Amino acid sequence: MAFYQALKATGSPILKAAYHPWIRGKENIPAQGAAILASNHNAVWDSVFLPMMLDREVVFMGKADYFTGTGVKGWMTKEFMRAVGTIPVDRSGGRASEAALNAGLKRLRSGELFGIYPEGTRSPDGRLYRGKTGVARLALLSGAPVIPVAMIGTHAAQPIGQKIPSRTNIGMVIGEPLDFSRYKGLHKDRYVLRAITDEIM
Repeated sequence: MAFYQALKATGSPILKAAYHPWIRGKENIPAQGAAILASNHNAVWDSVFLPMMLDREVVFMGKADYFTGTGVKGWMTKEFMRAVGTIPVDRSGGRASEAALNAGLKRLRSGELFGIYPEGTRSPDGRLYRGKTGVARLALLSGAPVIPVAMIGTHAAQPIGQKIPSRTNIGMVIGEPLDFSRYKGLHKDRYVLRAITDEIM
């Protein structure tokens, strides 16, 4: 937590000066209490720009590959992801993915913010794709509201294969919280999970 705050304090002014990111709807983030931030995913730096613009700490899931790289680059990526609290997720599914969801659930039950990319991976072309139902399960099991987030311009700034984002217009729109408490207890109903996920997307 302390390292995260130090990293944000030193890195945010530099990135803000270089990219001039903007945010709309910031008031929709609760000052306290649990909430799930469900965002589209266009670039690796989505997990940097969004937390940088929020007053509260938010932790995202990230693919396990970020933690297994070799050499200097691999070490730097791993340490950065650890510093910002990224929760590794094995996208092959099964018990590994379940463990990542449980880690997110634990954070939500502690009254914190948790970020998730429902699509499960970066968009290859900037378009929005069908979401996976993990976000719906988290919402029903935690009782936390889901706050939709639209990252804008990050695909153009950093398409897949580009390491450093170009200096272009990067922004984010924070939507109003979505309450799914009416479905409490139905976290095993796949039709309910799909309906919730589609509504979020």
